[in-house]
Amino acid sequence: MLRIITERDEARAELRRICERTHTEGVANKEATVREVLQTVARQGDRAVLAYTAEFDGQTLTADQLRVSGSELDAAYQQVSKDLLAAIQRAARQIEAFHRQRVPKSWVQFGDRDVVLGKRYTAVDRAGLYVPGGRAAYPSTVLMNAIPAKVAGVGRTVMVTPPGPGGVMNPAVLVAAQEAGVQEIYRVGGAQAIAALAYGTETIPKVDVITGPGNIYVTLAKRLVYGTVGIDSLAGPSEVLVIADRSANPVHVAADLLAQAEHDPMAAAILITPDLDLAKRTVECVMAQLEGHPRRIDTEKSIAHYGAAIVVSSLEEAAELSNEFAPEHLELEVDEPWALVEHIRHAGAIFLGHSTPEAVGDYLAGPNHTLPTSGSARYASALGVETFMKHSSIISYSAAALAEVADAVEILAEAEGLPSHANSVRLRRDAAL
Repeated sequence: MLRIITERDEARAELRRICERTHTEGVANKEATVREVLQTVARQGDRAVLAYTAEFDGQTLTADQLRVSGSELDAAYQQVSKDLLAAIQRAARQIEAFHRQRVPKSWVQFGDRDVVLGKRYTAVDRAGLYVPGGRAAYPSTVLMNAIPAKVAGVGRTVMVTPPGPGGVMNPAVLVAAQEAGVQEIYRVGGAQAIAALAYGTETIPKVDVITGPGNIYVTLAKRLVYGTVGIDSLAGPSEVLVIADRSANPVHVAADLLAQAEHDPMAAAILITPDLDLAKRTVECVMAQLEGHPRRIDTEKSIAHYGAAIVVSSLEEAAELSNEFAPEHLELEVDEPWALVEHIRHAGAIFLGHSTPEAVGDYLAGPNHTLPTSGSARYASALGVETFMKHSSIISYSAAALAEVADAVEILAEAEGLPSHANSVRLRRDAAL
């Protein structure tokens, strides 16, 4: 049952509890397991990857079966419907068009006395893309990770994803990977996949950046290898917060809450509204839509443990609570969403109006659906082209320009007790005199 909360302090406490839901007692034990996996893969390479795949995924493979073959990739196109292929291709076009608008541009600025300053953006050489499996297949995750890497100009994209029964891969995932330009695909998941990407094995290449969501073991592995490689973020369970007023349709609000709850038993689905009647009707609609739901058990767990309908005094108060929670997905199902969005400071993605369900952002709109979770939208952003790029500073001084600043540089260097720094400038200035 979706619980209705009307007291402000209780609402704040509940939002804090939901935001911190991944800070469980079992994390320490899981982290010890992940450390062991990382260390063993770093030492033993393919042998460890295969052993952990057998242990954790129940799939017995050989080293030459790790990489998905060209014949499997070709066959995948014959195993998906024409409608699904068309939808994947349409989504790929939309996502690519959006991300091409976000490519950072290198720049230089020419100042006085031949001083040139700037930034030069370049892509990483190799990117590792993690695509989760288990509860469902996620071709959309493939597109959202691989296309920004391609747009950024990454030279080599390597995808890992857990194998299905008998090592069989989901054909929609394989088709999406090919449509997005992925060059190599390996049937391995979990912490062992992150280890293989971070350290390299005989078969799986070491990469520079690892992106993509996964379970707690994948997330812990990404956290532990950060520094050896770059990562996009530490993704937690999915979450949606819907701010709605009396103009919202409770049937639609309920559907949007369930669209997040069905992801995972730890997904969060929250409604904040100044309309008590809407809250009550939404609760009724949630219960009605759960009847016969194919994923009812997991969805009910999510709603029961991490769902809430919070009643507030105004939309401004709703925005304030939302900013404190900093949701991954925020829907503004209100009469004037463009006015309310001015009060929003922290959210991974914002969906405005009654005709913009979060699902359109998951699949087709274009902006990335790999978003900050668990309150990290206060300081983090969606995965994008920038995730796969880095910038180098550009600095050029003429002899005259160096002479003009030499005294200041020498003073600062000597104040820090670094005489060779000062001397490197003094020698050049004196030689130019």
